[in-house]
Amino acid sequence: MDLEAVRTFVAVTEAGQFQKAADDLSITQQAVSKRIAALERSLGVRLFTRAPRGAEPTIDGQAFLPHARELLRVAERAVTSVRPGRRPLRVDVIASRGAQAGLMRGFHRAHPEIDLDLVMLFEIETAVAAIRSGAIDASFRAVAAPGRPLPDDIESVRVLDEPLQLLTGPAHALAGARSVTVAQLAGHRIWMPGIVPGTEWGAYYDDLVAEFGLTIEATGPNFGSDALLDTIADTPALATFMGEHTRLIWPAGHGLRRIPVTDPTPVYPHSLLWHRDNPHPALVTLRAHLAAAAAAGHAAAGTWAPGWVVPR
Repeated sequence: MDLEAVRTFVAVTEAGQFQKAADDLSITQQAVSKRIAALERSLGVRLFTRAPRGAEPTIDGQAFLPHARELLRVAERAVTSVRPGRRPLRVDVIASRGAQAGLMRGFHRAHPEIDLDLVMLFEIETAVAAIRSGAIDASFRAVAAPGRPLPDDIESVRVLDEPLQLLTGPAHALAGARSVTVAQLAGHRIWMPGIVPGTEWGAYYDDLVAEFGLTIEATGPNFGSDALLDTIADTPALATFMGEHTRLIWPAGHGLRRIPVTDPTPVYPHSLLWHRDNPHPALVTLRAHLAAAAAAGHAAAGTWAPGWVVPR
């Protein structure tokens, strides 16, 4: 069905005259007549009768009118859903409890007028493909793993260096420490079932192990953060890494400890990725917000990040 013909039908009904509808639509009266005639042929009914004061809808026209208006409303919603500046800004945050989600919560507090649509994609290839197709506007990633540079049409900027912390149960040998050095972690079992080979965070921890001789185990199924916290709380021989900005909630009886890691402090490098031709105006606002937030939080002396991470 021709939506312009439907729009013209509604305009004639509201104006009561073909000429007045033509003026409202900025087209000729002949064009109005052709559109109405084409719509009547499509529907198989007459929509108007001529009256002394103009055009009046027939019984069929009166029945069609509310549906015609709804068709136009649906069409407008469909266009709005994909129109830059009218649809929500779509951002991939990887995980709901991670630092990326925290950055977006801060952005929302600063700019509540901007509609957001947050998604959680798994692999960087999936995120980059979604950025290039327009399915999302931006993604938080660790830029890229070694040997897998970003496509030329994808831009990136480092927005947060998140320090790692050691998470232990109350009976762990390091549970009483106020901080631990990377050297002190040698020989301790660090269990991280969420590490997946081939991901950018998998590459990050591979480099961390190679640099400092740590023991990171990724064995066993990943049942999520709650199961991980239960195991760490009950198993004195295991600890895990958590980002400083990762939001965690555990039962009071777990007695878990979050311990800063120092000398050097490993930082996980979060970057924002987007397509260089993306026209969404809120993307510019997001980048400016993240740049301001990162200005005082750049990695300083005494921190470590893998060598393949693109510098600021």
